[in-house]
Amino acid sequence: MSVIMTLRANGNPSELESRAAGNPAAIRAISARAEQHGLIAHRFYGSEDGQIMAVDEWPDVESFHAVFAEARAEIEPLMREIGVTAEPEITFWRKLESHDEVGWND
Repeated sequence: MSVIMTLRANGNPSELESRAAGNPAAIRAISARAEQHGLIAHRFYGSEDGQIMAVDEWPDVESFHAVFAEARAEIEPLMREIGVTAEPEITFWRKLESHDEVGWND
């Protein structure tokens, strides 16, 4: 069963959007590499209080770790450019069988 990965960090959500719009090929290259490692879904979210969160779906934890290690040289400079100064908080989540699912093709 796939896992959800959340990556949370303090940073500047508007700067992330600006850099992605200014050079979409660079950020897309990281996503394309992740897809080669099995990435199922990916989105960034930002909060008004300066939080950035990536939400990914991966086939397994190991696939995420493989691409993060491989693309670290591209990811870390981007993180610094958008104001991230500390290690992000990465959490892996498994789907719980709660019998109240809505959406995501139940």
